[in-house]
Amino acid sequence: MADTMQFDLVSPERKLASVQAREVRLPGVEGDLTAMPGHAPIILSLRPGILTVVSAEGSSEFAVTGGFAEVSGETVTVLAERGVTKAELTAAIHADMVAEAKKVLDAAHPSVADAAAKMLADMEALGTHINL
Repeated sequence: MADTMQFDLVSPERKLASVQAREVRLPGVEGDLTAMPGHAPIILSLRPGILTVVSAEGSSEFAVTGGFAEVSGETVTVLAERGVTKAELTAAIHADMVAEAKKVLDAAHPSVADAAAKMLADMEALGTHINL
């Protein structure tokens, strides 16, 4: 078994990362998941949160607002709805993310209102990573 796997993180705006990773910590909708080389194949939905990539160069953190991750034994590919490096996550960007989540909640049909409220709570919790 290899000690690294290919990791790619893309958002509609740009490719955020492409590295050989030792592990990737993903904020999953149904719970956080750490993927390492040899991981069983899985596709998971992401919730707003911090995604961490550990490589030979150290750890990198990214704030994502949601999306999907495809994990196999050799690769982790993340398609983020929106993503920025943790260093780029300013109070203004976070406020914009929260405003977008509030629009979704306000427009949500009652059948999905609980899910939208959870998404808003997760988005607001992202602010704790930049000490808001």
